[in-house]
Amino acid sequence: MYSRIIGTGSYLPANVVTNAELATRVDTSDEWIRSRTGICQRHLAAPDQTSSMLAAEAAQRAMTAAGVTPEQIGLVIVATSTPDFIFPSTACLLQARLGIKRSPAFDVQAVCSGFVYALDIADKFVRSGSCSHALVVGAEVFSRILDWNDRGTCVLFGDGAGAVVLAASDKPGIHASVLHADGSHAGILSTPGQIRGGKVTGDPFLRMDGQAVFKFAVRVLDEVGREALAICNMRPADVDWLIPHQANVRILEATAKKLGIDPSHVVITVDRHANTSAASIPLALDLAVRDGRIKPGQKILLEGVGGGFTWGAALVEM
Repeated sequence: MYSRIIGTGSYLPANVVTNAELATRVDTSDEWIRSRTGICQRHLAAPDQTSSMLAAEAAQRAMTAAGVTPEQIGLVIVATSTPDFIFPSTACLLQARLGIKRSPAFDVQAVCSGFVYALDIADKFVRSGSCSHALVVGAEVFSRILDWNDRGTCVLFGDGAGAVVLAASDKPGIHASVLHADGSHAGILSTPGQIRGGKVTGDPFLRMDGQAVFKFAVRVLDEVGREALAICNMRPADVDWLIPHQANVRILEATAKKLGIDPSHVVITVDRHANTSAASIPLALDLAVRDGRIKPGQKILLEGVGGGFTWGAALVEM
């Protein structure tokens, strides 16, 4: 028994904020942002939009593409670092929005690696026979945890959601997944606030050491990509498309170079929606599937790295 991705979907909020518009709010410029990150714009959720709402839009599109009904979904996993509530989980709220009944539903918190983590978990559920169809979503409203006076972080992130439907199959779909974490690097990327006694304590905003994150990300994305390929006795040359976490175009380019994958075979969407954390990989995957770049039978290497630090890769055949 294997699992295959049979449908993809994505959703970006309607509010688009360009670099030029952001430059009117904070000491930055379009040239500064583009040259350092490759980002041109980001989508920001409306005040009343939550992660579960974005997730529902993406999930419905994925289910439509897959041709499945809510009754067929036997598992719901949402990867998010910006849940609607402390509890219930965003996955439970999404389940209710979609009319899915009784299936297990839970969140995965691995920040920007969250979608790869969630995909690996869902793959194991399907392969074990626990369910025949699983819904995996990455959804974020990172705009809620940004310090809009910090130009080093607020220009980098956006909101959005992406989703896939997995189905049981007798043909391999997810060939291999590899997950890692090292909590000793927590200090270089974190949002260290918490709620205590009904009040926010600590720092509720995202903080990052950009140079340290860059060096760490490029190294581990190269290592984990090769690790996933080695499990399948494959090489980077066997990969049709590389879809890394869409954090920064420099990280994407450096990762492809280290792996020896031609830049023309890297799906890049960070320019249009910035870093959407756990949503970025499924957003890029859905775009490339729908515009025809990704075709049936092609092998896709998905890679994520994020605060924790967490990182992982999945080799997927469409």
